[in-house]
Amino acid sequence: MDAQGRGRADNVDPADQWVLNPDTGEYELQLTPSAPQSAVPGPRRASSRRAGGTASRQRPAAPGRQQTRQATSSEAVPVRPRRRAAPPEEPPGRRGRRPEKKSKTKKVLMWTGGTMALVLVGVGTAGYLVLKHLEGNVTTTDVGGAAKNGFSKDEAFNILIIGTDKRTGKGNEGYGDKGSAGHADTNVLLHVSKDRTNATALSIPRDLIVDVPDCPTKQPDGSTKVVQGTDNVRFNTSLGQDGRDAGCTMRTVKEMTGIAPDHFMMADFNAVKTLTTAVGGVDVCLKNSVNDKKSHLDLTAGEHTIEGEQALAFVRTRHAWGNQGDLDRIKVQQQFLSSLMRKMTSGDTLTNPTKLFKLANAATKALTVDKGIGNVNTLMDVAQELKKVPTKNITFLTVPVVDNPAEKVRATVVVHPTQASPVFDAIANDVSFTAVKKKKKAEKSAEAARLKGTQSEASEVRVRVFNGGAAGGAAQETVSWLQTSVGVLKSENAANAPESIAKTTLEYAPDQAPQARKLAALMGLSGAALKPGESFTNSQGMPTMTLTLGKDFKGAGVPLTPPTKAPEVDGKSTADKVECAS
Repeated sequence: MDAQGRGRADNVDPADQWVLNPDTGEYELQLTPSAPQSAVPGPRRASSRRAGGTASRQRPAAPGRQQTRQATSSEAVPVRPRRRAAPPEEPPGRRGRRPEKKSKTKKVLMWTGGTMALVLVGVGTAGYLVLKHLEGNVTTTDVGGAAKNGFSKDEAFNILIIGTDKRTGKGNEGYGDKGSAGHADTNVLLHVSKDRTNATALSIPRDLIVDVPDCPTKQPDGSTKVVQGTDNVRFNTSLGQDGRDAGCTMRTVKEMTGIAPDHFMMADFNAVKTLTTAVGGVDVCLKNSVNDKKSHLDLTAGEHTIEGEQALAFVRTRHAWGNQGDLDRIKVQQQFLSSLMRKMTSGDTLTNPTKLFKLANAATKALTVDKGIGNVNTLMDVAQELKKVPTKNITFLTVPVVDNPAEKVRATVVVHPTQASPVFDAIANDVSFTAVKKKKKAEKSAEAARLKGTQSEASEVRVRVFNGGAAGGAAQETVSWLQTSVGVLKSENAANAPESIAKTTLEYAPDQAPQARKLAALMGLSGAALKPGESFTNSQGMPTMTLTLGKDFKGAGVPLTPPTKAPEVDGKSTADKVECAS
């Protein structure tokens, strides 16, 4: 029996094991004096009902109805610590019991993305040993420069969420490709806005034809091996194939969209089984009955609560939905994830410390992440930032695609030639796909102020031009245009930038601001493109500004104004809406 189960009393509230420490302001695990003291709750015994993990509970199709669960006899509960009689006016925050549901002290967010139901968990009420226990669950992969070294709370961020088709764990023999090294089966690029008013979850089809770039990968002996890139291949081969790691998938996303993922999170089939069981099942809705022989998914039309093997079958099957293809499955996965998010952020989850620990334990065991976010404290930071985003402003959408014109038998897709680029631009420029409040006036004023003031003569502007993701030859084309068309004679081609960027930027020192304003006026740069910083030395040893052409660069002389409104995308949905799979 684990530490929480010793000395059970049938009338004990399981939440009473967590009490507020008035000295620290945090909740701590407190057991009875007779029980051995442990800050890390051990694993509970599995109940007989959970042994199979496949049972569903059908409910009438009644909107808003919630299903209640009773604890099984195997879920032991500690003896409630005896409390002293309360004084007439007890100071706030000193009761032995946890706060009521409305309290904001439990800063917990469960965030899910991708088929494998990856979850970020911030357990703000847990003690140090609990956090260290959870940290021991997380697996990390060193992807080198593909990921950032740390996490910033003050910037927009992008997390690539990957679900692999690797068959690991008992009961997964019927899923994925036999002997697979673990390809990128399900992929979601999650963008969270700088002001935390909105987020976009962009699904990337596994059968999308892309160019996979050369990829440096870390070897077990500490050395680095460059896996050669391949062109015109399925996106899912960016992971696992030829020894590619998640950093290769991150680089492929950047190559395709111009958006650089800051971090990645990855899990296999087991994650969706363990997490849906830990949360108590996920509510789904079906327009029609499903009986799929391949995935063994058998559900009648209406509402169900599913978990474990049945939840995995729900998100894995293709033959039960629409045209039996990957794109229809992606839509169902997005509906499933929205429901899982709503369940995890419900009051019943957020105010139950015992359930929170079970969820945190399951989630961290399911994760493989890059070293930049490879500890629980950083995952807590990420979770706290995600918590700020309203579910109504979390948009699910899929990369716009068309059937591959090179194929007679439809098996793969390619990026839509006109509709995809505006979607990528909107995400790269932190534009919401839902109606949200505009930027704070102070921020907009600061960007606009960079364009106000005196301007130098064009002949006085000194700038070096890098190609940081634009079409080949763009730097030289821009230099030629600057010199021959607008009189910026002190410009030079600095070749390729060290790394590609999504948006064009102009960096300058404070005393070069007049030059920056002039160049912005000539090229149609916005205030957001101007980055006050430092000057560099050009080939003549003179101080110069640095213009880096990003993926958004459309050609010399073409104004660069970021989008202010996101495009309309077919099939988009938001996390707060309940939709039925079909």
